[in-house]
Amino acid sequence: MTQRNLSSVKLRPGFPAKLETRTTSATPARPAIKAGQVAGQRQTIHVVHGVGLDSSAVRQSMVTKLAQQGMTIPAVLQAMGSIERHRFVDTALVNQAYEDTSLPIGLGQTISKPGVVCRMLELLHQGRPGRLGRVLEIGTGCGYQAALLSLLCTEVYSIERLRALHDKARDNLRHLRLANVHLLFGDGMLGYARGAPYAGIIAAAGGEAVPQAWIDQLAVGGRLVAPVSAGASSAGKQVLLVIDKTPQGVVQTVMEGVYFVPLKSGIA
Repeated sequence: MTQRNLSSVKLRPGFPAKLETRTTSATPARPAIKAGQVAGQRQTIHVVHGVGLDSSAVRQSMVTKLAQQGMTIPAVLQAMGSIERHRFVDTALVNQAYEDTSLPIGLGQTISKPGVVCRMLELLHQGRPGRLGRVLEIGTGCGYQAALLSLLCTEVYSIERLRALHDKARDNLRHLRLANVHLLFGDGMLGYARGAPYAGIIAAAGGEAVPQAWIDQLAVGGRLVAPVSAGASSAGKQVLLVIDKTPQGVVQTVMEGVYFVPLKSGIA
């Protein structure tokens, strides 16, 4: 799949190219099942029953723990139970894939803990029945959250500023063949104006404030969820910020404390 900088990408540039399928055979007694049965979903993700990390029981155990933490939106919990998180972490860390912990993915970046990912997806989805429309993700990372968003949204644009991670996400997502996910290499602080307006924007890195470009690209009626600095006297602490764009203006709601990698500009 040929990749280009954002500055040269035209709207709807045919992302992603047809990706090769990695075929996983199910045993005759336990056929592959369709996962993520979200209303209106067009793609099918094949999950193979079995033992170990490929077992749906492992993911269901994680979902049960998320529900015990207070997660309640069925579509989000179903997505969390459908996407195999161990496919998005390094081989040496797969045994920790379904623990509620963040894990390194290289280049000083991390895959967020399931509880935080689920919480942010619930905030994005809350009060919005059915699938969300077009959503922008800032910070593709290893591609895990983009895969989850594909089950919750009609279209996902995901931007990554680090070329090596952009390529890793592309490789990680290849076997899923997600036709509604578009991977972009570029400066996430600028958003992606050519795909705007967005029904939702979600960020996986935190800065001092939310860039104005993101707010400008958010549709009226849309919602933005991002970590931001808790303030000059907070000693590096962050909080989740929810921004709702209404016809009367922007409404900001500060949520709980979190910790994310810093938001940076430029590409590398």
